[in-house]
Amino acid sequence: MSNLQIIEKISQMQEIGKSWNETIGFVPTMGYLHQGHLSLVKAAKKECDIVVVSIYVNPTQFSPNEDLNTYPRDFEKDLKLLSDLEVDYVFFPSNSEMYPDGYKTWVMVDEITEMLCGKSRPTHFRGVTTIVSKLMNIVNPDYMYMGEKDFQQVTVLKQMVRDLNFKTEIRECSIVREDDGLAMSSRNKNIKTEDREKALCLNKALKLAQKLFDEGITDATVIIKKITELINDSNAVPDYIEIVDHTTLKTTEKAYSGCRILLAVFVGKIRLIDNAKLI
Repeated sequence: MSNLQIIEKISQMQEIGKSWNETIGFVPTMGYLHQGHLSLVKAAKKECDIVVVSIYVNPTQFSPNEDLNTYPRDFEKDLKLLSDLEVDYVFFPSNSEMYPDGYKTWVMVDEITEMLCGKSRPTHFRGVTTIVSKLMNIVNPDYMYMGEKDFQQVTVLKQMVRDLNFKTEIRECSIVREDDGLAMSSRNKNIKTEDREKALCLNKALKLAQKLFDEGITDATVIIKKITELINDSNAVPDYIEIVDHTTLKTTEKAYSGCRILLAVFVGKIRLIDNAKLI
């Protein structure tokens, strides 16, 4: 069992950080931790002397019609999991701490936030980039660990880190999946039992894309058409399916080794995302 410390105040987190001369690893989360999150913590533990995990359900990355109020939370369970992994600090601020009365400042990244998830969630990335820049200023980590499941988010935050000269380096970690192939997500808890089988269409779609590519099919339109049919046949509803350059996120007409296929799909009322690199 670790000597895990819970920090709720920004000033306290910053004051503690002043005394650190070691390598600091940081894992930003919205809580309701699963093995995907814990894989990031384990990666941080391997590489860093001190590990900080934030737990904060950030309201500014949710649109009014999204699932902020139903987003799953279990702080006590989260603490137990992090304590077992010997995390040093959990930063657990309130909304009033992060966004006090009169708050008016936002961080925005152009272009790559306006495609893919940014099309259907137009205010989402403004909330993400703002909260992550605040968290990096508060924790001041050397490394920040993020999962590839949120590939667009990682790409956006890498751009922000470069452009704003943060010292923090982002470490990308592989997607962690359930035994049946579904990418781990805190939102999986909200999938209705009768919809669970439908949710597997995301991973099946990615595998089909790779199979088609292996067979020599490189026309992105053809690949997208085939996997759209698979998703529709599963009684799920695509939000987007795109084959993109892995760096710029711009769509490509021809698939090539190293490009990325990204998709968002509604399974019942739950919106799930997944992605894979074509190899």
